[in-house]
This record gives sequence, C-alpha cells and structure tokens, in this order.
Amino acid sequence: MTEAPVSTPWPVPWRIHEIEPGVRLRISRPMPALPPPLEAEVERLWRLAQARTGGSLFNGRVFSSDSITPTLIEGHWTEFRRVVARMERPALGADLAVAPTAVGGVIVGGEGAERFVVFGRRPLRAVYQAGEWQLPPAGSLDPTASDGDMVDPVRQLLAEMGEEIGLPPDAVREPRPLCVVEHPGSGVLDLGIALRTGWSAEAILDAHTRAAHQEYDPLETVPLGALPAFLARHEGHVTRQTPIFLARAGLLSPA
Repeated sequence: MTEAPVSTPWPVPWRIHEIEPGVRLRISRPMPALPPPLEAEVERLWRLAQARTGGSLFNGRVFSSDSITPTLIEGHWTEFRRVVARMERPALGADLAVAPTAVGGVIVGGEGAERFVVFGRRPLRAVYQAGEWQLPPAGSLDPTASDGDMVDPVRQLLAEMGEEIGLPPDAVREPRPLCVVEHPGSGVLDLGIALRTGWSAEAILDAHTRAAHQEYDPLETVPLGALPAFLARHEGHVTRQTPIFLARAGLLSPA
C-alpha cells in the first residue's frame, strides 16, 4: 500500500494512501470463511452493537480493501457484521482481515469569496464516529455501485448524496478523487472525492429539509473564510478525515 503518515492532534497518526484521479476499484477474491470461534465472537459483538443502536444495523455487504496502489484498489465484499466486530474490538483486525472502505464527498459551491463547503453532523447512534461533524455525503461502498468485478465510487457517492442530502446527481460536477485516509484503530478507509455544485447554499439546505432521509442533524454550509473558526469551535467533534480532505481539495492549509 502506498501511504504516508499524517500529522494530527490525535495520539496515533492517520495514514494517507495516495491515489490517481483515474483510480479503479476491483473485486479480486470472495469473502473468506471464518473459524467457528471467531464467527461466534463476531456474532456476539454484532448483537451487542445491535442492542446499543436499537436494532438499526443491517448486515449488508460492503467493500473491503486488500491492497491499494495509486491506480488500483483491490478487495472483496465482506459482511457488515465483521466490520462492526473490528470496530468493537480492533485487536481482531489481523484475524478478520477487513478494511471497510467508504466514500466521502467534499461539496464546494459558490464562486470566489462566496465559496462554501457543506458539513453535516453524524447520528449519535452511528457505530463509527458518532455525533461528529463530517463532509457529506458519505457511506460504505456496497454492491449497488458495482458492474461485474469493478466498483464505481462516484456512483456510490451520488446515491448517498440523494439519500442523505436530497440532491439529484446533476446537482454536482467535476468529481475529483483526493486520497484515501486510514483509521488507525478500526482500519476503516475513507476515499475522499471533491465535487462542485452550482446550487446555492439556501437551495442545498432546503433540499435537505425536504429529503425523506434525515441523515444529518443539522446540515450546514460554511463559507471558506469561516472554515478555521468552524473547525476550532467543534474541535474534538470533527471526523479526522475532514481536515485532510479539505487540505487536499485546496480549501484549508495543511496542519
């Protein structure tokens, strides 16, 4: 894996995996079977997480990365139960061999001094980075984004955008992959993609208000000039990948 350490205010450095604009994602192997004792522990941790989140979790299939190069990310479909088990017990990482991979957008609107970025606060019951501010849309890569053995991260991102914010696919343009950020504990990989929109901040907030699926509470549009103050105000409650994606998109000075 191509990677570089990132200087952050957190005790364990997060890793950045460099990728090219045309990076491809491919399914290269089936999901491996687990030994019975490990399978039992996964089920135990899954039930605990279900109880804590009010039974809201769904054991669907998500993309897990096995190797990353700047031009190709190879992996396999894994079940969400295994992802949750690794989040609950990071020490199981080597045995489970899962690196759940998600996409995250950086939606930039406006022109010149009027440019803004869209932020949203994650649900308090989320199993990953609960209650933290992030750059929406975001979500795990699932089979709906695949054609045969290839997986399209932009397709997934546009689907998440419609569900989470209420924006149609043609509301954004110029998707630009930025990098992949790796969580040092859970092994979650976030693939950042910058997007431009011609919609106004007011229109985006109105679409979110009217959307049936209220993923973020609240959703905010933050002017570029107010970004440092926004991040400082919510220090400790912003996802770790957020400032990295903002810096890679040229919207924030690197730490």
